[in-house]
Amino acid sequence: MNESDRKVNEIFAGLVVRKDLAKEIRGNLAVPNYVLEYLLGQYCATAEEEDIKAGVEQVKEILRQHFIRREESELTKSKIRENGSHKVIDKVQISLNARRDVYEADFANLGIKGVPVDADTVKRYPKLLVNGVWCIVTLSYYHSEDTAYCPWQLESLKPIQQARFDEQTYLDGRKAFSTEEWKDLLIRTIGFEPDLLDERKKMLILTRLIPFCERNYNLIELGPKGTGKSHIYSDFSPHGILLSGSEVSVPKLFVNNSTGRIGLVGFWDCVAFDEFAGKVKSPQKELVDIMKNYMANKSFSRGIDTLYGEASFAFEGNTSHNVPYLLRHADLFDDLPAAYHDSAFLDRLHSYNPGWEADIIRGELFTVGYGFIIDYLAEALRNLRGLDYSNAFEPYFKISSSLSTRDKDGVRKTFSGLMKVLYPDGKATKEEMRVLLEQALEGRKRVKDQLLRIDSTFEKVSFSYTDLEDGSVHEVRTLEERQYPQYYEQFAVDEPQPQIPGMEDAPQPVPQKPVEEQQPAETPKSKYPFSSGTRIDFEDGQLGFSYEKYFGPYLDGAKEIQIVDPYVRLPYQFRNLIEFLQSVIRHKDPSEEVIVTLTTGRDYDFWEDQKTRLETVIQNCKDQGIDFDYKIDEFAHARDIETDTGWKITLDRGLDVFQNTGKPGDILSFYSGMQELRPVKKFYIFYTKTNEQ
Repeated sequence: MNESDRKVNEIFAGLVVRKDLAKEIRGNLAVPNYVLEYLLGQYCATAEEEDIKAGVEQVKEILRQHFIRREESELTKSKIRENGSHKVIDKVQISLNARRDVYEADFANLGIKGVPVDADTVKRYPKLLVNGVWCIVTLSYYHSEDTAYCPWQLESLKPIQQARFDEQTYLDGRKAFSTEEWKDLLIRTIGFEPDLLDERKKMLILTRLIPFCERNYNLIELGPKGTGKSHIYSDFSPHGILLSGSEVSVPKLFVNNSTGRIGLVGFWDCVAFDEFAGKVKSPQKELVDIMKNYMANKSFSRGIDTLYGEASFAFEGNTSHNVPYLLRHADLFDDLPAAYHDSAFLDRLHSYNPGWEADIIRGELFTVGYGFIIDYLAEALRNLRGLDYSNAFEPYFKISSSLSTRDKDGVRKTFSGLMKVLYPDGKATKEEMRVLLEQALEGRKRVKDQLLRIDSTFEKVSFSYTDLEDGSVHEVRTLEERQYPQYYEQFAVDEPQPQIPGMEDAPQPVPQKPVEEQQPAETPKSKYPFSSGTRIDFEDGQLGFSYEKYFGPYLDGAKEIQIVDPYVRLPYQFRNLIEFLQSVIRHKDPSEEVIVTLTTGRDYDFWEDQKTRLETVIQNCKDQGIDFDYKIDEFAHARDIETDTGWKITLDRGLDVFQNTGKPGDILSFYSGMQELRPVKKFYIFYTKTNEQ
C-alpha cells in the first residue's frame, strides 16, 4: 500500500476496500458493482493482505452458492425444494395483485413469480414496488394440493444497501484530508486512478455525482461513446436507476392513472436516461410536457391532483460529430430528438457536462488503490440531500445580475452539489469556493450559449462574478469557447475572434504611436505570432497546441539553443524532446549546424536507461546537423528554451505539457503524428526578447 491507502484505511477503517477486487470476482456475473462491494465490505474491508485473500475467497463462495444465474435457475429451484429453504441473491420486484389483495414478488434471474410478500416488507422497502432491487432473500418451498397456493414462500428479504450511516464519522474523516486527497479518494471510489487524470477531468467525473446529493437537479452530458458517461448511474448507487431511452413512459416515470401508483420520481434519488440522444427517436409529447413541468417546478399532474418528487435527472447520450463540427454547423444539443431539442426543455437543465473532454475508458484507468465501499459513499451523498449550500459563496463573490432566474438557479444548484461532494460540512476557503463557482458558471453557460443558437428570443448575458474583496470582475468562458473562438460565436459579437488557441488570453501591447508610423506599409508583418512580454495560458484538456506552432518561428536563424527541463527521464518525456528537435530541424538551414544543449536532472532509479537514451539522441542528431549535448544539474528548477537570437520562452511545465493519451506512439493513433490532437495539461508560456532594439 502507498501512503494514501494507509491513510484512508486508518481514518475510515472498515469502510474502504481495494477497488480492483470487485473486478476480480465479477467474472461474467451481470451484477452492479455496489452489490459486489456490499459483499466485499462484509469480508474484505481491511488492509491486511491475508485477510483480503481469505475474504475474496469467501465472497466468491457466497456468489457461487447464492447468486442466481439465469441458466442455472432450475438447479437453484431444485435446491430450495430439496433443502426446504435456500438463500439467494437476485433482483426482486413487488407488485400488488388486486384480485387476491396480496403483494407478490417476481425474481428476475430465478424466474419465479407471484411469491407472497407481507405488507410490512413493502412499507419498509417501497422501492420494490417501482423497479427491481437487488436483495438477499431466503426462500422456502412447501408443496400443497391447493392450486391457488404458491409453493414459494418468502422467509426473509434484505435489500443490498448500507444498513447504517454515521454522518459525523463521515464529516470528521473528511477533515483529515486535503482537497486534492479527498478528490482522489472519491475518484478511486468510483473506480478510476486519479494519477492518470488532470484536475479538469476529475471535476467532470465528480460533477456526475451531483444528482445523488442535490434534489431536483437536472444534468446533461453528451459526448463520444466509451467515455463512461453512464457508468456511475448503472453501478454506483442503490438509490439511482439507469433507464434506456426506449424504456421511458409517463406511467413508469411519473404516475399510472389506472392504478394511481407513483412512478420512479417518487422513489429514486436519481433517474438517469441512457442513450438519450438520437434524432430518429420520437418521445411522446405528453412525456416531454410533464418532464418540462417537473424539471422546473418539482411537480407533475395527470389528473386532478398535483404530485411532487425529489428525484434528479441525468441525461446521457452520444454525439455523432466532434465539437468544432457541431459549433460550426449546428449546436451542442444537435443529436437530441426533435422533441427535446426545444429551448423550453433545454432551459431547465442546470448544467451541461462536456462528455467529449472525458477519456475513453481503457484498462490502465481503473485503479487498484483503496476507495470507499461504493454503497457507503452513496449513503453519504443521500444523507446530504437535505442540505443547501447554494448561497455559501455570497460572502466572497456576487454573480452577475444580468443572469436570468434559471441561470442563477442552475449555477447555485451546481455549486451546492459540488460543495456537498467536496466540502460536505459546508466549510471551504474563498479560493476553494471560487473554483466551484467557476465550474458551476461554465456548466450553465454551456447550456445558455447553445440556447442562443436555437432560439433568438434568448438574450446574451454575462456569466461573470465579482470578487467582493477587491471589486474585480471575472468573466467565465467554456473551454470550447476558448478552443474554437472562430466557430463559437455564430451571432453578432463585437469582440475580435483570434484564430490561434490561447491567443485570446495574451496581453495585447498598447501602441504608443499610430500603427502606420510603427509599421510602414513596406515593412513586412512580424513572423513572430506573439510579441515579447506575452503570456499564454492553456487549460486542462485544451487542444491545438504544438511545438511547431508556438516554438517554431522563434527557432529561425538560431545557431545555439539551450533547453532547461529537469524532467527528461521517462520514455514519453524523451518523445517530447525528439518532437522539439524535429521543429529545430524544420527551422534550420540544411547546410548549417545548430548546437542544442539540454540541462536536466538525473533519474537515480533508472540512470543507466536515461543515460542510454541521451547518448542515442546525441548519435541520431548528428545525421540531422544538430550538435546535441546534455548537462545533469541536480538543482535545476527553471524550465525554459533560450536561443542565441535573443528569445527566451518560459514554460512552467517544460516540454511535458501533454496529457497521458494512452499509446501516442501507436501506428494507429493520430496522437503520434499530430500534437494538435493531444489534450494538454494546464500550463503557461511566456515570451521574452532579451536583445530588443
